[in-house]
Amino acid sequence: MVTPSLKVAVLGCGSVGSQVVRLLGEQADDLAARVGAPVELAGVAVRRLDAAREVDVPTELLTTDAAALVARDDIDLVIEVIGGIEPARSLILGAPEGGASVVTANKALLAEDGPTLFEAAEKAGRDLYYEAAVAGAIPILRPLRESLAGDKVTRVLGIVNGTTNFILDKMDTSGAGFADALEEAQALGYAEADPTADVEGFDAAAKAAILASLAFHSRVTAADVHREGIADVTAGDVRSARDMGSVVKLLAIAELRTGADGEEAVSVRVHPAMIPRSHPLASVREAYNAVFVESEAAGQLMFYGPGAGGSPTASAVLGDLVTVARNHRQGTRGMGESAYADRAVLPMGETLTRYHVAIDVADRAGVLAAVAQAFAEHGVSIQTVRQEGRGDDAQLVVVSHEATDAALAATVEQLRNMEIVREVTSVMRVEGTEE
Repeated sequence: MVTPSLKVAVLGCGSVGSQVVRLLGEQADDLAARVGAPVELAGVAVRRLDAAREVDVPTELLTTDAAALVARDDIDLVIEVIGGIEPARSLILGAPEGGASVVTANKALLAEDGPTLFEAAEKAGRDLYYEAAVAGAIPILRPLRESLAGDKVTRVLGIVNGTTNFILDKMDTSGAGFADALEEAQALGYAEADPTADVEGFDAAAKAAILASLAFHSRVTAADVHREGIADVTAGDVRSARDMGSVVKLLAIAELRTGADGEEAVSVRVHPAMIPRSHPLASVREAYNAVFVESEAAGQLMFYGPGAGGSPTASAVLGDLVTVARNHRQGTRGMGESAYADRAVLPMGETLTRYHVAIDVADRAGVLAAVAQAFAEHGVSIQTVRQEGRGDDAQLVVVSHEATDAALAATVEQLRNMEIVREVTSVMRVEGTEE
C-alpha cells in the first residue's frame, strides 16, 4: 500500500525559502523515512515569477497568489518565510482554517501578535512551530518548551543578533569605531544596507519577547521589551571594558524578578552591556549567536551556533517540519502556547542592574567625595572607582553594585547637573558577577 504524501506549501523564496526548497529536494528520502510518508513540495509563493533565485524551482510550482496556495484543500503543511507583519499574518491565520499546520521563522510577527496565531492554530487543532524564529540553527526554543518543561527557568541571557555581535567583536579586536565596524559588516554581507533593525535592537527585542514567553509561561510582546541599540557604543567604551577585563555585547536578557507587590514578575530587556571575559558569552565571536539559560534544577546551560543565514535557518525550519508532519500523520498536535503563569512584566525602572559610568571632572579636592555622595543619595552603592588622568584630563570611572535602573538613572542625571562634572562621557550597564 502506497503511503499518501504530505503536501507542503512554501511562502517566500528568498535566502531562507530557497534553502528550504533545496533541502526538501536533496533530503527527500531521509525526510520520508523520518516522517513515515513522502513530503511533497506542492507550491512556492513568490512576489515575482521572473526574479533570480538561489535554487531552480519548477515553473509549475511557482505562484504569486500566496492566499490561493494556502487555501488549497490538499495542502497539509505551510512554511512561512516571507517575514514582516502582513501578508504573513493573514496567511498564517488562514492556513489552519484550511486544515494545514504552520512552520514559521517570523520573529517580528510572533513577538507582536503571537497569541492570535496560537489561538487560531489551537481552534483548528493544528500546529504552529517556530524554532527558526530565534537564533537560526541553534535549537533553543524546543529545549525551553520541552526539555526544560519539568524545571523552572530563572534567567535567559543571550547574544541573538549576529550583525551587532560582529560589529562589537570588531570594535574589541581591532579598536575600530562603530561606523567603521558597521561598514565592514555591510561589505561582508553581515549587515543590511539599512541596518536599523539590527543596530537599534529591534530584531533582538522580538527574539527576547519570544524567549521570555516560552521560558516564563507568560505572554510577552516586543512592546514589553526595554530596547537600546549599539549605535552609541564608542571605541572608548570598548577600551574601558577591556581595562576592566570585560567585553561589550548586545544582550537579550529575560529573568524572573520579584515585583513591588512581592509577586514573581518578568524582566525583559535588550541593551549593550559589559560582561567579564570569563563569562561563556564573552567568547562568542563574529556573527555567531549563543543563549545562556539558568534553571533551578539543570543549572547553567549554553546553546551556541550560527544565528542567521539561509542554510542554518532552513535547518531549523526542516526540523520543525518533521515534527509537525509526524503529528499530522498521527492525528495529534504538539504543545501550543503556554501562558498559564500570566506573570506581569516589570518596567525597566524596577529592574535590578549595575552601571559603569565614566565622568569628566574638575581635578580638585573633594570631587570624589561629591560624586560618591550623589550615588549615596539615590541608595546606590559603589563597587569600584578609579581616576584616570590629571588636571583637565581627569576622569572618574565608577562601577556600581546592583540597584534599580531608576535609581541608577537618577544618579547619572544628578551627576550631569553637578558643577564639578564637565561631562558624563559614558554610561553602560554591567552584567555578570560583581566579584
